[in-house]
Amino acid sequence: MAAAEQKKSYAVVKNFTSLNTKANRTAIKEDEFAWIENAMPIGHGNIKVTPAQLTVRDSGNAAVAFGNTVTALTSANIDVSDYVVGFQSNGAAQYFNVTSSTTGNIAAAGTFSSTGVTTAQYKNQKVIIGDPDKGLFSWDGGNLSSIGSVGAIGIRNAGAGYTSTPSITISAPQETTGNVQATATVTVTANVVTAITLTNGGQGYTAAPTVTISGGGASTNATAVASLVTFKTGTVSVVMNTLGTGYTNSSNVTVTIGDVTGWTTRAIGNAIVSGGQITQVIMTNAGAGYTSASNVTVVITDSSGTPGTGATATAVVNTDKIVDVATFSGRAWVAAGRTVYYSSATSVSDFTSVSAGSFTITDSTLHGNIQALLSANNFLYVFGDDSINVFSDLRVSSTGVTLFTNTNVSASIGTKRVYGIFPYFRSVLFINDYGMYALVGSTTSKISDQLDGIFPYIDFTQPVTGGQVLLNNILCAAFSFTYNDPLSSARPIQAVFFEKKWFITSQGSLTYITSVPFNGKINLYGTTGTDLYKLYIQNKIAKIGTRFPRGIPSIRGDNYFLLEDAIDWLQNQFGRLPEPYLGYFHFMPPHAPTSTSIDFYGTFTHDDYSPPWKPTDVLSFGYSVPTRKSRTMVGDILICPAYARAQAVERKISFVEELKRLLIHGMLHLSGMDHATPRTEKRMFGLQEKLVKRV
Repeated sequence: MAAAEQKKSYAVVKNFTSLNTKANRTAIKEDEFAWIENAMPIGHGNIKVTPAQLTVRDSGNAAVAFGNTVTALTSANIDVSDYVVGFQSNGAAQYFNVTSSTTGNIAAAGTFSSTGVTTAQYKNQKVIIGDPDKGLFSWDGGNLSSIGSVGAIGIRNAGAGYTSTPSITISAPQETTGNVQATATVTVTANVVTAITLTNGGQGYTAAPTVTISGGGASTNATAVASLVTFKTGTVSVVMNTLGTGYTNSSNVTVTIGDVTGWTTRAIGNAIVSGGQITQVIMTNAGAGYTSASNVTVVITDSSGTPGTGATATAVVNTDKIVDVATFSGRAWVAAGRTVYYSSATSVSDFTSVSAGSFTITDSTLHGNIQALLSANNFLYVFGDDSINVFSDLRVSSTGVTLFTNTNVSASIGTKRVYGIFPYFRSVLFINDYGMYALVGSTTSKISDQLDGIFPYIDFTQPVTGGQVLLNNILCAAFSFTYNDPLSSARPIQAVFFEKKWFITSQGSLTYITSVPFNGKINLYGTTGTDLYKLYIQNKIAKIGTRFPRGIPSIRGDNYFLLEDAIDWLQNQFGRLPEPYLGYFHFMPPHAPTSTSIDFYGTFTHDDYSPPWKPTDVLSFGYSVPTRKSRTMVGDILICPAYARAQAVERKISFVEELKRLLIHGMLHLSGMDHATPRTEKRMFGLQEKLVKRV
C-alpha cells in the first residue's frame, strides 16, 4: 500500500522580531531568527539591509590613517568642531576633525601609555585625558597640556613682624601652552603667617613650583614649599607615623628617601615643623620609577644644636593606575584603585583646594578596584567588576567642602569593559563577560537573553567596545567584539539592539568603535588598526561615486525599499531627482543568508562611455536562477530614468508605464528568461506585456 502523501503546509511570515540564540533553532518562534546578519528587522513586513562601512577621507580625498595601531578610539566636541581621536600603541595621539574633514597630531610618540587611555568631555572647551601611568592631560583642540597642578603647600618659616597681609606668588607652569598659573592667599595671625590657602591649583606644571611671599611689612619673610599633583604611578608620598618633639626649625630637618632598587628619579621631601613637631612632609619632587614601598626608607634627621627627636614616617608608592576619568557637576573625576578623586568646584585641574577631595569606597560590595566611571542622567556611575555605585546630590557646604550621596545600586553585576559602557536614552548600557545590561534608575536588567548562545564564543582577550548609532531613523545600541564563529573563524561582529530586538552586523575587521554626534545625528566610527571608517553608511554604488561628476543623490539615506512599494516609489522619486543617476534595487530571498554583493560597475567599464551617459534603459544581474523547488530571485536591476523617459515619449505612453515595463523586464531576466532567439523573445515579451497590464 502506497504511503499517504505528506501534507504540506505553508506560512507567510511578516512579523519580524529578533535574533534568538538562546533557544535551539528548531524551537524558536516563527517570527524569530536563529541568525540574522546585516539585515535590520524594523517591523511588520519590513527588513532593511544594513549599509557597509565607508572609508573616511579628508578634505583632499585622501583616506584617513593613523600613524600607529589604535588602542583607544574616542570622540570630542570642542567649540564648534567634532573630533574622532585615536590613541596609539606607540604613545602618540591623532585626530580627525569631522566638521572640517581635516587631520592633525595631538601628541608625539611616547606621550601616552600604549594602552588604557580614557577621556571625558568638559563642556565644549576641552577633553580630559586619563593615562594609566602618566597622569592627567587636557586637550583644547590645539594644545595638549599636563594637568600637573599645585598640591599641598607647607610653611617652612612663618616669618615675623607682619603688619598686613602679604602677597603670595606661585611660579608659572613649565608648559608654555594651555597652562594656568596657580594662585593662593595668605593668612596672618599674631604677626606671622599661619596658613596658605590654594585658590587655583593651576595647570601645566611638570615640576613643583616655587612659592614667594613678599610685602606685609615683615621683618623676616615667610617661606613655603609646594608639592605637585599628577596621578602618575611610580611616585612617592610620605605619611607621618609619629610627629616627634623638640623640632624648632624646618630648615635644619632633613628627610632622606632611599630605595635600594628601581627608582629612576629620586624623591625629595621637605619637612614642615609646627609646634615643635613635624606635621607633614611636602614632596617637592615625587620621584619616578618606584615600584614597591617595601624598598623605600624614610629617615628624618635634625641638625639643630638641640635636635628634635622621635619623628618617624613611611613612604607610600603610588601603584594605582588611572582606570577612567569623567566630568560631573562641572568637575573632573578620576578613578584609581578604590578611590575616586574630584577637582574643585571652580577648576577641573585643581585637586587641592577646599572643595576638591577624594572618596574611597570601603564597602565590601566593591571587590577589588574601581573599573570605570560614567557621567549620565545627573548621576556619576562607579563600576566595579561586579558592583555599581552611584554618586548623586552633589553640593558644597557653607565651609566650602564638597558633599554628595554614595549609593550602591548593584551588589552582584558590574563590568571591567570600560569602552563598552555608554548612555542610551535614560538608561546606561554596558557589557560584561556574561551579558549586556541596562541600568535604569537603581534597577539593573539583562537585555541580552537572546544572545546567550553567542557569549561562549566571544573572545574577551580582544577589545570590546560599544556606542549609539542612528540606523533607519532608529536610535540603536551597538556592541562590537570578536566572535569565534564555530562555522568559520574568529571575526569581529556587532550585536545591535533596538526596541527589545537584536540583530548582527559585520562592518569589517573592527577593533574599536565610538559614537560621534554630528549635525543632529549620532554616527558610529570604527578602526581596524590604523584606518578610520564611518559605519553603516556605504551603499553599493558609493564606490563609483567619483565617476559621477554631478554626484550620486541620497535616497532615504540608503538604496533599499520593499518590493511591493517599488512602482509607487519610483513614480514619486524619479521625477524629482537630479540626473544622471542610477536606480539600484536588490532582490533577496526571505530566509537563509544570501550574499547579494556584486561588483556591477565592471559591466560598465571599457566601453567608451562615462557612467552618467550610458545609453541603456535597464540592466539586470542575477546571482541564482529560481527552480521549481525555490521561487526566490537574487540579483540587481539598474534603470536609467532618462533613457526610460525618452522611450516613453517615443512610444507615446506614460513615464510610469515605461518604468513598470522596465522593472518587470529586469525581473524576468532575473527569473532566467532571455530574448536571445525569436522564440524566447516572443515568450518573454508576451509575458512581460501581460504583467504590465496586471500591475
